[in-house]
Amino acid sequence: MSHAVHIRLGALDAHLPTTAPLKALTGAATVGEIHIAVHDDLAAIEADWRDFETRADGTVFQTVEYLSTWLRHVGERHGVRPAIVTGRDAAGLIFLLPLAVRKTGMARALEWLGSDLCDYNAPLLAPDFSERLDGDSFAAAWAEISRRLRCHLRLAYDFVNLTKMPERVGMQVNPMLALGVTAHPSGAYLTHLEGSWDSFYAAKRSSSTRRRDRTKRKRLADLGEVCMVNTTDDADILATLDILMAQKLRSFASMGVANLFARPGYPEFYRALATGEATRTLAHVSRLDVGKTPAAINLGLVHRGRYYHLLASYGDGEASRFGPGAAHLHELMRCAIEHGCTLFDFTIGDEPYKRDWCDTELMLFDHISAATLRGAIVAGPMVAGQRLKRWIKQTPIVWSAVSRARALLGSLRGR
Repeated sequence: MSHAVHIRLGALDAHLPTTAPLKALTGAATVGEIHIAVHDDLAAIEADWRDFETRADGTVFQTVEYLSTWLRHVGERHGVRPAIVTGRDAAGLIFLLPLAVRKTGMARALEWLGSDLCDYNAPLLAPDFSERLDGDSFAAAWAEISRRLRCHLRLAYDFVNLTKMPERVGMQVNPMLALGVTAHPSGAYLTHLEGSWDSFYAAKRSSSTRRRDRTKRKRLADLGEVCMVNTTDDADILATLDILMAQKLRSFASMGVANLFARPGYPEFYRALATGEATRTLAHVSRLDVGKTPAAINLGLVHRGRYYHLLASYGDGEASRFGPGAAHLHELMRCAIEHGCTLFDFTIGDEPYKRDWCDTELMLFDHISAATLRGAIVAGPMVAGQRLKRWIKQTPIVWSAVSRARALLGSLRGR
């Protein structure tokens, strides 16, 4: 179902089209209008979305394939309702916001579709978005979007919870930052891939570090043949993912954090992502075998020349003493370079090894605000909690103490 409205925004020298599938309200289009439409059914916008994402600035997490897979396996289990918003002028689509409404306890939240399993939440933007719409105009568009959603019986919400928004979308400033944001507790990291693997590796790592890496690799080889395996067969992919989930379970337990894969629909989502007909071209499942032992495993995503390092794990056997995860990372970077990727994206998280490799740190931001009194009761503590969490994570001595306490508590629970 689609709902459309014309609003006047800025000085755009064009008249709006009024052709299907977007139906204008009565009245002629005038100079300076943006056409806003809200869709609560992915099928209603899927064709335009697929076409737009081929040329728009965005990430793999805003593709139809990724988000429709999430909705099918996770979102529908939790009663999530899509709220896909499009903005057009006479030249065509300017932006697409993959939003959703979810009931959380006593209130309903407006959030990004798939937010929990998207490392970056962002709009899709036309390549010339910044030339066609400025920050003030987008803020006015957002006010109209909010009004339309709150008037919709199925999409009315109590508070806004838009998290993990990157400062830039492609090379453009993320217009969502015009809404008023606070820094997300974690950042993201990426490195530009140039030249061959050998030249890239030599430029990134000192001679002493490379020497240590060679020593560890030799120690791994003493335990059995070291082999990088890029899985392609569905049965092998699923078996490899099962091992990854088992390895991550032990890792989560040792850190004292909740098991990601115990959440309803999460394992099914990742399995479908890696083996689905529409998504398997995005997913890359690989492992580093030492002899017959899967010593390290990775689920990555590849999209428009960018490799996303999404989920990684390693075993706790004898091979773990010699850095199989680091050896696997080297092979992944080599593979990305050989397949023409120009960016290796470590995605969200402040693990020290990411800083060792990255040349770009990406700030992430959150926008949390109340739309109703009920929403204010929820949003206020959420904002305070996010600020406290960021302070803890950005204060090394405090974060170290919290991590140790969490691991100790997890160990006690395990016993």
